[in-house]
Amino acid sequence: MTTKIAVAGLGYVGLSMACLLARHNEVVGLDLDEARIELLRSGESPIHDEDISRFLAEEDLTLTFTTDPAQAYAGAEFVIIATPTNYDEVTNYFNTASVEAVIADVMRLAPDATMVIKSTIPVGFVDDVRSRLGCDNLIFSPEFLREGRALHDNLHPSRIVVGEDSSRARRFAELLVKGADVDDVPLLFTEPTEAEAIKLFANTYLAMRVAFFNELDSFALSRGLSSRQIIDGVGLDPRIGSHYNNPSFGYGGYCLPKDTRQLLANYSEVPQNLINAIIDSNTTRKDFVAFDILDRQPKVVGIHRLLMKAGSDNFRESSVQGIMKRIKSKGVKVVVFEPELDEDQLDEDGKFYGSKVYKNLDKFKAKADVIVANRMAPELDDVRDKVYTRDLFGSD
Repeated sequence: MTTKIAVAGLGYVGLSMACLLARHNEVVGLDLDEARIELLRSGESPIHDEDISRFLAEEDLTLTFTTDPAQAYAGAEFVIIATPTNYDEVTNYFNTASVEAVIADVMRLAPDATMVIKSTIPVGFVDDVRSRLGCDNLIFSPEFLREGRALHDNLHPSRIVVGEDSSRARRFAELLVKGADVDDVPLLFTEPTEAEAIKLFANTYLAMRVAFFNELDSFALSRGLSSRQIIDGVGLDPRIGSHYNNPSFGYGGYCLPKDTRQLLANYSEVPQNLINAIIDSNTTRKDFVAFDILDRQPKVVGIHRLLMKAGSDNFRESSVQGIMKRIKSKGVKVVVFEPELDEDQLDEDGKFYGSKVYKNLDKFKAKADVIVANRMAPELDDVRDKVYTRDLFGSD
């Protein structure tokens, strides 16, 4: 007998979860974006993820899509909540309104369903909601997914963490393992607040590692040293390793910037220095890179791709946009090559924040006298002499 599962929110987290679980269960994906639902019903993925596209086209999934909460939640044993929780600059906290809206709907429409939050939330959120709304059917299970590789990471999970040690928590973990392509998955069952902290501390550690190697690179550049040789030598220490060490223009994307700031906010009454320094370091790195580019006295700077990482279609808070803004603030003309930009992402005059967008690579190359690329691409090999990048290893 299959389990009915509803997934609320069909971004990269929710859609990858829906595909994974629909291998062995009846899954209904819910999203309020009608255009997104229609695309999914036609078998197409609204996000760039090769495995999700393959599953939708080729896998035998018991998966339907709707914009109707009542239809989605009816008879569901589990409701997975994967709606956005953007960081609110005014409150210095995640905006959890979308998560709470789903919780309210489920309590009204399917009060016996167990809700599993996959959205990233502040430390203490589950305990607060349980007491404030009188809602006991609520669990938090952090996701550890990469954009563009979300379904792959669900199929090959590094670990599964569930913020409750109960029969329903273990049943949910079993469903995830059953859908995966591997059996030997580390399972950890914790208290809810500890699970929330695990997510934020894990992402902040990754941000710290990015910041560390970026500061190493800034030092080497300033002293005329080889960043590659230093990083290779440092990485030979097995306690450090040679992973996640490629210099960049700074950490960015949807998760790391907001998660580090949320963790800092949760430290409001706890002494700390390191978390604040990680955030400051990322700003300093962007300042340094922009200055290094401007030191070449370019007349026109070309930004090659706005994406955060290879294999993704995400522009949100990409580090190269921070570089772009700094260069433009000094009066230098900036043009952009980004074939993935849609018309609704452009200004009224067809520009991206006032910069002309090229979708023809040759015209873009001819226009820019310095081409800024967070990650080097083979299509830039013929103009390598005017490419500015800190990509040493060809990896994210």
